[in-house]
Formats: sequence, structure tokens, C-alpha cells
Amino acid sequence: MPTAARLRRSWRSYRSLPGWVQLWVGLVLVPANVLPFFFLDTWSGRAGAAAAVVVVATNLPIMWIAGGMTRAMSLPHLLAWIPLEIALLLRLQGHAGAVGSPEARLALLLLTVNAVSLVFDVLDSWRWWRGEREVAGFDL
Repeated sequence: MPTAARLRRSWRSYRSLPGWVQLWVGLVLVPANVLPFFFLDTWSGRAGAAAAVVVVATNLPIMWIAGGMTRAMSLPHLLAWIPLEIALLLRLQGHAGAVGSPEARLALLLLTVNAVSLVFDVLDSWRWWRGEREVAGFDL
């Protein structure tokens, strides 16, 4: 399948997701996980950016091969964000006096957004392991 057709198919798949999922991903999840790239001078920024790179580097091939959004895309989130959540919690615990710092606010944002996402990711991963391998918008 040509590249342009794959891109259109992936976009169609994303747009077939429930509206609230599209809003969550497009307006909350992605922006929160892009934000660390603006804080690379901090430990939390570097850790968040590294996790985001892992997620993108693994999710793009999954989406490309599947031809759209699939529950398999939740698996890399578990591998990247669970360690990130633990590391950020430890970082905040070690720097309790700097709660109002930009780095601490970034860490709290990542902890909150990715914790919510992980709830969905655990469910989607479980469903994928149980055989629900459809591609959103194409497998009904």
C-alpha cells in the first residue's frame, strides 16, 4: 500500500474512535507527552522525553503494519510509562521542597495524565492479549 494511502487509512482509523477518545489523545495525552521536550534541561523533562520517544518509536510501526489504530498500541505505553511513573514519583519524593518548580509541575502533569492513560492501556492490553486485534474503523 502506498505511503499516502497508509497515512489516510491511519487518519481514518483515528477519526473512527469515539469523540472523547479523540479529544483525550489529541488535546491531553499527546500535548502532555510533547511538553517534556521543552524541559530537556531538567531530569523529569529528559525522562519524559525518553519515554515519549520509546512510545512513538514503537507505536508508529505498530500502526503502520496494522493499518490503523489497534489495541496493540497500548503495550508500549505499559513498557515506557510504568517505569516513568515510578521514576517521577521517586524524583518528586526526593525533591519535596521544590513542589512549585516548573520541573515538579511537569512531573505532576505527566504522572496524572499518564496514570489515567495507563488505566485504559491496561484494559486495552488485556483485551489485545485475549484476541481483540481489530483495527479501529476497519474491523467491525
